[in-house]
Amino acid sequence: MPAFCQHPAVRIPEQAALLPSGGRAPGAAPWRPPVLQYLPGSQYIAHPSRLFHGWWIVGAGMVLNALIGALVMHAYGAYVAVFKTEFGWSSTMLALGYSTIQGTNGVVGPGQGYLTDRFGPRAIIRVGLVILAGGLALFSQISQLGHLFPTLFVIAVGMSLGGFLSVMVAIVNWFERYRATAISFITGGFALGGVVVYLVVRSIDTFGWSETALASAVLVLVLGLPASQLIRTRPEDYGERIDGDPAPEPPAASAPGAVAEIPHEVSGFTVGEALRTRQFWFISLGHGSALLVVSAVMVHLITHLTESLGYSFTEAGAIQSVIPIAMVVGTLGGGILGDRVNKRALGAGAMVTAGIAILILVVANALWMIFVFALLHGLAWGVRGPVLLALRADYFGPRDFGKIMGLSQLVMTSGMMTGPLFAGLMRDLTGGFEAGFFIVAVIALFGALLIVFSPRPTRPLAAAS
Repeated sequence: MPAFCQHPAVRIPEQAALLPSGGRAPGAAPWRPPVLQYLPGSQYIAHPSRLFHGWWIVGAGMVLNALIGALVMHAYGAYVAVFKTEFGWSSTMLALGYSTIQGTNGVVGPGQGYLTDRFGPRAIIRVGLVILAGGLALFSQISQLGHLFPTLFVIAVGMSLGGFLSVMVAIVNWFERYRATAISFITGGFALGGVVVYLVVRSIDTFGWSETALASAVLVLVLGLPASQLIRTRPEDYGERIDGDPAPEPPAASAPGAVAEIPHEVSGFTVGEALRTRQFWFISLGHGSALLVVSAVMVHLITHLTESLGYSFTEAGAIQSVIPIAMVVGTLGGGILGDRVNKRALGAGAMVTAGIAILILVVANALWMIFVFALLHGLAWGVRGPVLLALRADYFGPRDFGKIMGLSQLVMTSGMMTGPLFAGLMRDLTGGFEAGFFIVAVIALFGALLIVFSPRPTRPLAAAS
């Protein structure tokens, strides 16, 4: 018998007698692989013969965010450029379409947070994916400006229910020590969607925008619904513990001063307690100021590169793909660093970097300057996202996280709505995007100060006890 099988922590079925040849004695029970148990005092958890399910949820979240990123969020700028040429719609009206998406996300957020906490994220995600697929199918048939906004509303409801917030509720319940790392991977899915958006641009250029939108609807169902099957609400319901930790040894009944463990799902701030802290409002508004830059660039970069700087549609799509590639690096790096260093300083630094990046874009007159902008913008975006999300989870805990994050999303929506709309309006008034980009960059730099002045809040003593 192998040496490791002789360890007292390894159990083998009594009747599964192994012969020297490796066979099984007649009449013995079927042999099963040894199940390694947790050794008290050891840093190695060997009991699960499978990967901690929290990481499967992370993988599913990456797939869902990649679909939404590639087929909707990152792709919208390509559709904008095509619609301007084919239908003659203005930058302001097309930016208003993007603001419709973000405004809907913000309005849906609080209700979605309640529903996700009530029914669990998997059920909400399934409903959202079906709605999203239907919205993309409707989007493929638009021919008038009046058709654009209702279809974008349907798309927004679907991507909100089927995407990030719902997955985040599960992630916060399954991870604590590795929370920033887990969040970085699911936001990395959004970045990966940006990497493959170049394929969407090529599809629009080759097959047409309508055919591409319809194919996107099919992909949402074919890839998204199977991925949603992996989502679970909390580890305790499936015999696991947060971060995959082993069950703690229960204290002796007679041990003096023994303290009962507070269940993970009831720890943290209530919605009312969170709303009464300045940290909730400072982080939400600061995050929203960063999204001014993100949304303005996402909607108008391709148009800026083609109209103002003279690049072709395909070239502009290739340049834009640099941003999500850098974002992948920033997302993973930000998640790993976020579990090890001060999240507040890391998030504020990323916001300052993003502001500097768009200022470079404003004055860019050479290709290398555009690439410097794309690299800095992608890195900063990647770092900032998971860090600020993990910061909220650290500050307010899992108890009402879905509701708290939904309300925070409502505040953040102001940035996602205003950024592209303001930049598009400035373009229509001035003939270029430079003035609009400059102003949103300055606002984002000031928003970093809100993060700096957001130390960890203290929960009211009476509620905490």
